[in-house]
Amino acid sequence: MLVNFGGFVPISTVDWPGRAVCTVFLRGCPVRCDYCHNVHLQDGSDYRSTDEVLDLIRSSRIAVSGVVFSGGEPTLQGEVLCELARRSKEEGFLVGIHTNGVYPDVLKTLINDRSIHRVALDIKARWNRYDNLLRRKYATSIKETLNICRTAYNSGELPEFQVVVTLFRGYEDEVKYISRDTEGLEFVLQQGVYGQIAPLSSYELETLADNLGRLVVIRTREDGEYHYEGTRIGRAPGER
Repeated sequence: MLVNFGGFVPISTVDWPGRAVCTVFLRGCPVRCDYCHNVHLQDGSDYRSTDEVLDLIRSSRIAVSGVVFSGGEPTLQGEVLCELARRSKEEGFLVGIHTNGVYPDVLKTLINDRSIHRVALDIKARWNRYDNLLRRKYATSIKETLNICRTAYNSGELPEFQVVVTLFRGYEDEVKYISRDTEGLEFVLQQGVYGQIAPLSSYELETLADNLGRLVVIRTREDGEYHYEGTRIGRAPGER
C-alpha cells in the first residue's frame, strides 16, 4: 500500500501536549483555508510504501511514546491511515490524529478498530457559516465527526478528544457559538497567524474565554500552551 507522504518529524513536544511523539504528515486536503500553515501539503505527490513510513516511526521509538498523523488532511487517505494507525498501535505506539473532520467514516473506523487514542478536531466557524467559509458543503460531515468523537470519548472508547479553534482578529464572535456546541469537551483557543493581520494576544484570548464560563486551553506563539479558567480582572495585559 502506498502513502502520499508529506513529511516526518522524529520528535515533537507540541503535537500531543504532555507527550513526546513523532509526527507523520500526509499529503492532500480537500479544504483550501487561506491561512493554512502547511499549504505545500494541500497538493502534490510523494508516494512511499507503508513499510517505509513505519520504519520512520520505529526509528523514533527510543525517544517517543506515540505518533501523530497530521497533514494536509490525514483522513483523506482513509485506507492508508487506518493501516498505519493499526500497525503503529501493534508496535506499541499511542496514536493521535489531527483532522478537520470532513471524513467522519474514517474516524468511525479508527475508533471502532480501537486504533487511535487521541483526536484533535479543528472547528473553524459556527455551523451556519461553515459552507460559505470553505466554499464547499462540509458542515454536515464535520458535525457528524464531532458527534462520533464525542460519543466515543464519553464512552471511553476514545481516551482523549480536543476541539481546536484557530481564531483570527475580526472573528472573535465565532467563539461563543462553537463553545456552546462543544460543551463538556476540552476546548482550545489557538492564536491564528495570517499575513499582516495582527494576531490576537494571550490577553485577548483570555478575555474571550472569560465569557465562556468553562476551562479553556490557550495556545499562542508567545506564551505556548496553558490552561485558563478566568478571570483576569484586575490584571494588566501580559500578567499571569
